[in-house]
Amino acid sequence: MISAQRQKERPRLAVNEFSRRLGDYKRWRDELIEIINEYQTWVESHGLASGEEDLQLYELIDALRSDKLTVALVAEFSRGKTELINAIFFADYRQRLLPSEAGRTTMCPTELRWDDHEAPCLKLLPIETRETATTISEYRRAPEVWTVMPLDLDSPRNLAETFRQTVRTKPVSRQQAETLGLYRHDVEAMAHMLNSDGSVEIPVWRHAIINFPHPMLKQGLVVLDTPGLNALGTEPELTLSMLPNAQAVLFVLAADTGVTKTDMEVWDHHVCPLRGNRDKGRLVVLNKIDYLWDELSDDTAIAAAIARQTQETARTLGVGKNQVLALSAQKGLLGKIKTDHALIERSGLPALEAKLSDDIIPARRELLRERVIHDIGSMVETTSAMIEARLAAVTGQIEELQALGSENNEAIQELVTRLRDEKHAYDQTLTSFQNTRAVLSDHIRVLLDYLSVEAFDDLADRTREGMSESWTTSGLREAMKSLFDGALDAMERANKQTQQIRSLVQAIYNKFHSEHGLAKIKPVNFSLLPYRSQLQKLYEEAEAFRNSPMMVITEQHFVVQKFFVTLVGRAREIFSEANAAARAWSKAIMAPILSQVREHKILMDQRLENLKKVHENFDNLSDRIAELESGRQNLENQQLVIRNMLRKINKPLPVDP
Repeated sequence: MISAQRQKERPRLAVNEFSRRLGDYKRWRDELIEIINEYQTWVESHGLASGEEDLQLYELIDALRSDKLTVALVAEFSRGKTELINAIFFADYRQRLLPSEAGRTTMCPTELRWDDHEAPCLKLLPIETRETATTISEYRRAPEVWTVMPLDLDSPRNLAETFRQTVRTKPVSRQQAETLGLYRHDVEAMAHMLNSDGSVEIPVWRHAIINFPHPMLKQGLVVLDTPGLNALGTEPELTLSMLPNAQAVLFVLAADTGVTKTDMEVWDHHVCPLRGNRDKGRLVVLNKIDYLWDELSDDTAIAAAIARQTQETARTLGVGKNQVLALSAQKGLLGKIKTDHALIERSGLPALEAKLSDDIIPARRELLRERVIHDIGSMVETTSAMIEARLAAVTGQIEELQALGSENNEAIQELVTRLRDEKHAYDQTLTSFQNTRAVLSDHIRVLLDYLSVEAFDDLADRTREGMSESWTTSGLREAMKSLFDGALDAMERANKQTQQIRSLVQAIYNKFHSEHGLAKIKPVNFSLLPYRSQLQKLYEEAEAFRNSPMMVITEQHFVVQKFFVTLVGRAREIFSEANAAARAWSKAIMAPILSQVREHKILMDQRLENLKKVHENFDNLSDRIAELESGRQNLENQQLVIRNMLRKINKPLPVDP
């Protein structure tokens, strides 16, 4: 970690708005984890836990702890993305850490994040891995493939030198560059890559991950710095997976160039498809406004010029003016290094930080809250219903025993006989219930088969075999249509299956309610439509990417194959996620009735046991009533605890100041 001496040498900057709100978000998330842990401990201590629910709670806690909020920066070369990252994250080091000076530009996608299970380091994926059909996501699970360089946090100079790896290039033969899908001799935009000796200059690394203990990264922020149009075109995983998964995308332009033709290509084919027509989570950064700071003009004229360019940028891109933020990353960095608060304010950085805070943090928090309510809310409600049932049963037993005060043994025996008959009828219902569960299991198996990764792999294999023109753009179009038609059909069949399962479970619920008085509850709802929408959106993004100029100019076996592999990989992930969600739902949907069935049997046994003891020794009646009264008081206390817990989980989100 950064030494105490080094921290003392640097004047600390005021915490920016984005950092403050990110800290609030983490504290709110930690409070959720504490509530869930409290609930789990409570149900275990009161004998209300089940193995399946325990597993679901552990998974939810793990998801909350590992939650990340990703901000991606997208732009053509030399628009100042990396300088913006330096200004936001590394100003405390009193110099640029990531290489962003003139002539230096990010050559490979670079992630800034923090994982406390690893030491601070720079992890680099060799460019040669592009020769394989393995995606970057898959390589994340193969640490032996990456080159790992430790970070010297006490030396800004050493840090900057290590980070310079992200812009390293090397000369290779033209044939190797073409094999890697990084060069075509007939593409004018790639002419600058050709050296005088006929070799081609390519990046050394395919992907970089900087594991850095910055406070905001520790709070769960991930920053993705992407290269320009060429890299977006030749690494489909960026467009089809990494960017769509980001909570915010900053599209960076330069005020001195305006919106160029290549900027529009990046915008139209790599940014717009990510969010459809929604502005939320998509911001335009008009960088380098210091070029407009004309010393011969007054502040009013400069502000008017910036406002005009901001409005023109918004009009050209077809977004609201409030989605375009004008700033100077370079002046913001300089202001922070010099602790010049006036320059920081003039740079426009605080406005961007506030906008990020207002747009993405509340949206992310709402999504997490909805997931928690969905995953744990029904559990707590089931527990509450179980306590209510116990309380009603104990109250009924107390009233029943109190009424026996004037009865003789024959009347008590008659009551015992009647209760045994009720228990026998209930046992018969349980036998019928087990048969129905077997039918339900068959329905669930069909559902999971529709969503199985194995079934999707079979579909993908058939798609590859059926491609009419192997690995051409025309063949890709047919393959995509075949793949998504099959995938969407499977998802639709699975969704109909969920409706049948829900109807069957509802019938089970209704039977126990009408015949045995169990609480009236509704099955947990579930829909696969969000996953179907993800597939449809992926198909649309793939279409936009396939029709982009970059695909046209790089049409070749390598790029088209890489594109298809990435596409299949992302669709496969969607099926895997849908399968896991359906499997969890199939267990959760039966949990309430299973709990009530078990609970009702226990309560009937207890009631019968109480009557038998009173029948055997009438003098025990007052003692049994006293025991039940004590149990009722305990249950009423439990009822208050669980209601308070349910209130905490469902309470509205705090309003940000």
